[in-house]
Amino acid sequence: MDFLGIIYSILAFVVAIGILVTVHEFGHFWVARKLGVKVLRFSVGFGKPIWIRRSGEDQTEYVIASIPFGGYVKMLDEREGEVAAHELERSFNRKSVWRRIAIVSAGPAFNFLFAILAYYLIFLVGVGGIKPLVGEVSVPSPAYTAGVQQQDLILSVNGIETRSWEKARFTMLEEAVGKDRIVLQVQGRDLQIRDKVIDIRGLDLLQQEQIDLMRDLGLSSWRPDIPPVIAEVLPDGAAEQAGLQAEDRVVALDGIAVENARQWVRLIRENPGNTMKLEVLRNGDALALQLTPRSRTEAGETYGYIGVRNRVDIPESIRREMTVVERYGPVEGMLESLDKTWRMTWLTLRVLGKLVIGEASVRNLSGPITIAHYAGISARIGLEPFLGFLAIISISLGVLNLLPVPMLDGGHLLYYLVEVIKGSPVSEQTEIIGQKIGILLLFCLMSIAIYNDLLRLVE
Repeated sequence: MDFLGIIYSILAFVVAIGILVTVHEFGHFWVARKLGVKVLRFSVGFGKPIWIRRSGEDQTEYVIASIPFGGYVKMLDEREGEVAAHELERSFNRKSVWRRIAIVSAGPAFNFLFAILAYYLIFLVGVGGIKPLVGEVSVPSPAYTAGVQQQDLILSVNGIETRSWEKARFTMLEEAVGKDRIVLQVQGRDLQIRDKVIDIRGLDLLQQEQIDLMRDLGLSSWRPDIPPVIAEVLPDGAAEQAGLQAEDRVVALDGIAVENARQWVRLIRENPGNTMKLEVLRNGDALALQLTPRSRTEAGETYGYIGVRNRVDIPESIRREMTVVERYGPVEGMLESLDKTWRMTWLTLRVLGKLVIGEASVRNLSGPITIAHYAGISARIGLEPFLGFLAIISISLGVLNLLPVPMLDGGHLLYYLVEVIKGSPVSEQTEIIGQKIGILLLFCLMSIAIYNDLLRLVE
C-alpha cells in the first residue's frame, strides 16, 4: 500500500471508530439521562482532551480525546467521589439494579440499532451486485461431487433466497458454521430447478488462517470470456522486462493455448519464478518472448505476478443481464435489515464460541491494522460499502461488549445479575479482582489480534 493509501485508511479508520464509539456511548448517555442519572462527561476517545465543551443545566463535559480507541460516559457515582446530599438521588449507584442494567445495556443496544438503520438505508436505496451464476467448478471439490455445474443459477442456500453473489457467499458462510452440509437450490441451463446437497464435513473452515469458502467448496462466479489482451504494462515489472506491450494479445504460454483473460491470469498465478515461453500477437505479427513471473505472498499464499492490467471489455448487454439490485420497500426493507443484523450477530457469536472451545483458529482474529485496511478499501469504493462496513463493525462491537468479561459492559451486567439473584451488590473486592482479570483477558486478546495484523503485513 502506498503512502497516500495508508493515510486514507487511517482517516477512514478514525472516522469509523469515531462514529461507532459515539453511537455506543450515546446509548449509555441517553438512557442514563432518561433514568435520572447525572452525566458528568461524555468522551469520545481516551487520554488527554483535545476539545472540550460544557453544556446543559448539569454543565456536562463533551470531550474529544487524543486516543481514538474507545470512549466513556462518566456518571455521578458515590464510589468515584463525594456526592453532594441534594444530588444523591441522581447518583448511578443509588439507582435500582434494573435501571443500572438498562443503562449498561444501552451501549451495545445502540450498536445493534445503528446496524439495523445502516442496513435499512442500504436496502431502501438498493444494493448493486451480480447474479449468483456459477462459473468454473473445481475438480475434485465438494461442489463438483454434489453435481453443481457451470452456469447454474443459485436461487437459495438452505432455504434462504439469494439474489446476488454477495448474499449467496455470506449465507453459505453463515450456514457452514457448525453444520455438515449446505443445500443449494439451483436453476440449470435447462431451466430445471434442483437441490444440490454439498457435504462440508471435511472442510474445517474456522481452522484456516484465512477463510475462503468459495475456494474450499470449489465454486467461482461466472464471468464472460474476455480476450487476453494487455491494457497496460506497469513499470519495473516482469512483463516490462519480458518486452510485453499494451495491446499485445496473448496466444500461448509454454505451449498452452490461452483462450481468455481468466485462464491467462490463472496460468501466471500458478507459475511464480518459472521461466516460460510466451507467444503474443502484436499488430498482427506473432512474437516469442521469455516471461518469468515474480513471486508474491499474501495471507500465506504464494503466487505469480507480472505487473500488467488486462483489458476488460464486457459487452453492455451481458453487463445489464448480470447486474441485479436488491431494493426493498419501507416495511420489507426493515424486515430484511432486522434479519441481516440478527444473522450477522448470531454468526459472530457462533464463531466466538468456537474460538473459546478451540474449534476455530485464533488467526481469524483481526486488530486495528486490518480494520483500518478494510475501512480504507470500503470508503474508496463508496458510501454504501462503507456503511455496510460500519454495520458489521458495529455488530462486532455490540457483541464484544456483551461478553461476560469484567471491564466490558457484559461484565457489569454479570455483576448485576448476581445482585438480582443474591439480593445485594457484589463486594468491592470482587469488582477489583474482576477488573484485573478483565484487563488481562483484554490485553491478551488485543495482543493476539495485533500480532495477527503484523503477520499479515509481512507475509
